[in-house]
Amino acid sequence: MGSRHSIARSAATPAAICALTLAALTLGACGKKRHVVTAPAVPRIVNGETGLASWYGYPYHGRPAADGEIYDMERLTAAHRTLPFGTMVRVVNLSNGKTVDVRIIDRGPFVEKRIIDLSHAAAVAIDLVGPGVAPVRLDILSVPSLTSADNWYGVQAGAFLDAGRAETLRATLEREFGPAHLVQRPGSPSLWRVVVGRVPTEKAASALAAQVRSQTGTAFVVRLDPSDSLGTAASQ
Repeated sequence: MGSRHSIARSAATPAAICALTLAALTLGACGKKRHVVTAPAVPRIVNGETGLASWYGYPYHGRPAADGEIYDMERLTAAHRTLPFGTMVRVVNLSNGKTVDVRIIDRGPFVEKRIIDLSHAAAVAIDLVGPGVAPVRLDILSVPSLTSADNWYGVQAGAFLDAGRAETLRATLEREFGPAHLVQRPGSPSLWRVVVGRVPTEKAASALAAQVRSQTGTAFVVRLDPSDSLGTAASQ
């Protein structure tokens, strides 16, 4: 009797081990979390954005804009922090009802509550030159064709004429928040923008901006453009 039971137990052991192993593998596969890297989506453009408009001329007139073309303050163009380059926007001055259609070629303004920086010519068209700042609404007229690969965002944490100061802030923020880089705007002298992060949505960038703002005091969500020159001050 004892011998038969011992043999039965010995015979059953390999089968039991196989069954337990299979069950464990099955449960492991079911319970394992799949980490999928989120790819950027095709951008959703917000229509009817409201806020303050300002305008800019010298010393930027005649210098390259963020999209690479030479900024001419007497053409109907504008700067926006996140709209794709080439977007056509109707700017409605809410103070007087006047409108002007502009093309986005530049990045900015980097001042709280301002949403668009107009060329001198565009500012003249809606009587903005005198007051300098006015409440506006942005109506999107057209947007260039974009793919998801074009749709990345970051956070501008500062801008400096001194490359050394820009690099110091970049290095500090990189230790705290991950990859950060400098974007050089050519000029005499050049302007160095400090940009943190690379995320696929404006929502994610806004969350990052809130964290960065606690360290720097100011932070703006910006679109990351292919024309940006990336790196550190030493690499430029």
